[in-house]
Amino acid sequence: MIERLRRFWPRILFFLAVIGPGIISANADNDAGGITTYSVVGAHFGTSMLWVLFLITFSLAVTQEMGVRIGIVTREGLAGIIRSRFGLPWTAFAMLLMLIANLGTITAEYAGVAASFGILGVSKYTSVIFCAVAVWFILYKGSFKTTQKIFLIFSVFYLVYIINGFAIGPDFGMALKDMVHPTLQFNTPYLLTLVALIGTTITPWGQFFIQSYVVDKGLEIKHYKVEKAEVYFGAFLTNVVSFFIIISTASTLYKAGIHIESASDAALALAPLVGGFAEFLFAFGLFVASMLGAFILPVATAYAICEAFGWEAGFDTNWNNGRFFYSIILLSIIVPAALVLLPGISLVKVMVLSQDVNGILLPFILIFVMKIVNTKEIMGEYVNKRLGNIIAWATIVGIIAATIVLVLSSFVRL
Repeated sequence: MIERLRRFWPRILFFLAVIGPGIISANADNDAGGITTYSVVGAHFGTSMLWVLFLITFSLAVTQEMGVRIGIVTREGLAGIIRSRFGLPWTAFAMLLMLIANLGTITAEYAGVAASFGILGVSKYTSVIFCAVAVWFILYKGSFKTTQKIFLIFSVFYLVYIINGFAIGPDFGMALKDMVHPTLQFNTPYLLTLVALIGTTITPWGQFFIQSYVVDKGLEIKHYKVEKAEVYFGAFLTNVVSFFIIISTASTLYKAGIHIESASDAALALAPLVGGFAEFLFAFGLFVASMLGAFILPVATAYAICEAFGWEAGFDTNWNNGRFFYSIILLSIIVPAALVLLPGISLVKVMVLSQDVNGILLPFILIFVMKIVNTKEIMGEYVNKRLGNIIAWATIVGIIAATIVLVLSSFVRL
């Protein structure tokens, strides 16, 4: 027995050294916008969109794996490769798309903060300002990694939805049927929610984040197989949580005819499990998810833009030599927080519409990724295989088609 442990111990250490990027990147998708969007999907449309979630689980796995593979082979972040391969004008275009998408997502995080505290009766003018200042202080001091780990530990909250999913006794037969039986409604609310579902699961920022994470972690070709398995597992794990959020809200809110207009409405889906504690538990989970994104996204945005334009970046810099890095972080905190503080704004709509922005802009970023991962002089023997190309291009074409139909449905009755 001891001899077996001695043989397996190096493998265990190797595995522990590699894991992280896939699970963290996928788990971060279940942020404020993610929880809210999945809740709206279930509450407004029942389980009818589970087929979309099923398909994009494969898309998430494939696109995240491509990012990992590019990072391991090139040892560069996505922004840097885009600049060296496509030139400055295309780099500026890609960075503009990423900045718009990221600011939208960060806005959703602060909307989540406001909504979570709103359940407890705290004004958004207090909660959002306090949390924005806290995020800036922690990031400027460079201690966000420890905080990030704390919030990731707190994200075990998501397990509550899995337990709740079984506790309410949903119709799993219907859910599984809807998962493999595509149905479409050609109306604006349905298509908006569908695009948001895709945009909150596969994010533009996620492509930049996972590739930079792999490079920063120092992973090499010898780590690729283990990291590939971790990415696939992460994609499966995050969408298992998404599945249970959808069936929890479908089995409670959709059946009762309750549309989600506020975070308190979404919290009702947890009532079968925890009763009167539902609002508090949902508020806690939404806050944790919001703050995790509020910490990660400004940093991911700053690193990508600085890498693209060759500016100094990193928490080992100060304001003098890292002015662009810290300015981008500050911009990514102030603008989203200010938008959430606008009077009369619907926090739920902000969280869902931000994911629509992600979904609409995602194909442009994925096209850059596809061009890179299929270039032999960059990737060598690690260029994409046929199946990966089919899934990725199907995802891109599908999102573009859904967006076109969405635009048309806004002007004409289909």
